[in-house]
Amino acid sequence: MLYQERADLAERIAAMTTPTAPDALDGPRQAPASGGPPSALVILLHGLGADGNDLIGLAPAFGQILPDAVFVSPHAPFPCDMAPMGRQWFSLSSQADADILTGVRTAAPILDAFIDAELARYGLSDDRLALLGFSQGTMMALHVGLRRPNPCAAVVGYSGALVAPETLAAEIKSRPPVMLAHGEADEVILFSAMASSAEALRANNVPVHCEARPGLGHGIDEQGMAFGAATLKQTLGA
Repeated sequence: MLYQERADLAERIAAMTTPTAPDALDGPRQAPASGGPPSALVILLHGLGADGNDLIGLAPAFGQILPDAVFVSPHAPFPCDMAPMGRQWFSLSSQADADILTGVRTAAPILDAFIDAELARYGLSDDRLALLGFSQGTMMALHVGLRRPNPCAAVVGYSGALVAPETLAAEIKSRPPVMLAHGEADEVILFSAMASSAEALRANNVPVHCEARPGLGHGIDEQGMAFGAATLKQTLGA
């Protein structure tokens, strides 16, 4: 399983909640630091129980590296069913791998449509797009980014995993460069997920670079930020 077991809690919450229709994606934005029109788009995808306000806080730092990029951090389409606040891309009321894949596949077309709309909004093509995710957001970024017809510039993933790697060979449509960073002390998504994800990506000819963060739990540290910034500068800086 991708997540460590919390079965009792998940079962209790599942009994108290009912499915809801997805909300249209939107969220906070940061305009290019240069003050000019955007020449690149970075979409930030948050984790379970957070919302778009969580990752938009990364935009000022990344905006110094990419002054002509616009940053947008959409709220996930569903209310979190494991907390009284926050959003989720998919439920963890069941932690079975098949159910997680179903959740990812349900959210994927919603995210895909949002990406298309944002590219059209700014008059940009996929090669000027980067997807950056944390936890569930990384899972969504990897799933969608590798299945879009045209490759984006990069996928940057923190503390996440590739969902259902056995499905990738039959479904992959593009191979953008991927940067993965993961804390060795992650208590939510095990550190070993980075290596297994990278193995599956390389088996499908996806270029991938991994960064292990000693002592880090489920989060993003300054060094991880630096790795992500370097990836964004290399792929979108021109």
